[in-house]
Amino acid sequence: MLKAGIVGLPNVGKSTLFNALVANAQAEAANYPFCTIEPNSGVVAVPDPRLQQLSDLSGSKEIIPTRVEFVDIAGLVKGASQGEGLGNKFLANIREVDAIVHVVRCFDNDDVIHVSGSVDPVRDAEVINLELGLADLSQVEKRRERLVKQLRTSKEAQLEDGALARIQQVLEQGGAARSVALTDEEAPLIKPLGLLTAKPIIYATNVSEDDLAGGNPWCTAVAELAANEGAETVRISAQVEAELIELPEEDRAEFLAGLGVDEGGLASLIRATYKLLGLRTYFTTGEKETRAWTIKAGMSAPQAAGVIHTDFERGFIRAQTIGYKQLLEAGSLAEARTKGWLRAEGIHRRRGRCNGVSFQRLAIFPI
Repeated sequence: MLKAGIVGLPNVGKSTLFNALVANAQAEAANYPFCTIEPNSGVVAVPDPRLQQLSDLSGSKEIIPTRVEFVDIAGLVKGASQGEGLGNKFLANIREVDAIVHVVRCFDNDDVIHVSGSVDPVRDAEVINLELGLADLSQVEKRRERLVKQLRTSKEAQLEDGALARIQQVLEQGGAARSVALTDEEAPLIKPLGLLTAKPIIYATNVSEDDLAGGNPWCTAVAELAANEGAETVRISAQVEAELIELPEEDRAEFLAGLGVDEGGLASLIRATYKLLGLRTYFTTGEKETRAWTIKAGMSAPQAAGVIHTDFERGFIRAQTIGYKQLLEAGSLAEARTKGWLRAEGIHRRRGRCNGVSFQRLAIFPI
């Protein structure tokens, strides 16, 4: 399950957003810093209208979406890398997530306190990024000190130290560890450090209801910052998300349309996260259930089957697949088979390898 940590300065809307994304969350949202002390987490279903369409086609008894875990991490402040504002504890929580959702405040409201006294999302983002970078720099320096004794005799230590040296240079210049290209041999050696700036990041620009459709100059500035870092940007309104929770499901689309947008922040956020992490979705569908599965782009058929169960990958021989749109066009699995639209993805046992077809496109395993 994908785990995304929601971070940012105090009072930028993190807990309000979290509560909205996770309807049953118990995080308190209040107008003062450090409202969130312990990280709250909640699991949400990934919204995907294709599931219902496939279920209707197959007459499924159950629909099982893929899920994402969001973690609401308390607000960081300047000096967090040195322990300010319980910074060390909060930084440790960030190390446990797969991706960072960095919420920046892009709205003006005199009734909502800003810890720096004014709204400047680029400045705020740079404060957080600096603290993450300083924390990583300290960790890299300590790790390199421990490697000194092993460098003469261990090639693995030499390889790790070389990678850390390049990362350290980038961090000292204010960059992020994720910008450093690592070889297939180096990456596994660096991964256990859980470097904060190595994690993919999405900037969530939290705007007012009026700016949700068109944005504002603050959003543009954050988008430029993200582009320079190779990061993603999603425009959200924590307040709108909170209001959506109070509406019946059938009224939400009309409410969003009135604001000039097609979907809520959850769908946008998940889509951006999937893109950033190189994830894809495929489906199994049949009378028992229609279910979504998350895989990485480029996975082979056996690897994709292994997401369901490891035995399926070890004993994989063949699976029938078809594109989502093709199956809907056919109207049934039987008709798709008649049209010759089913594809067999399998193993050439004599050669002992996959036939080369990868699951980069949306595919369906009929069951």
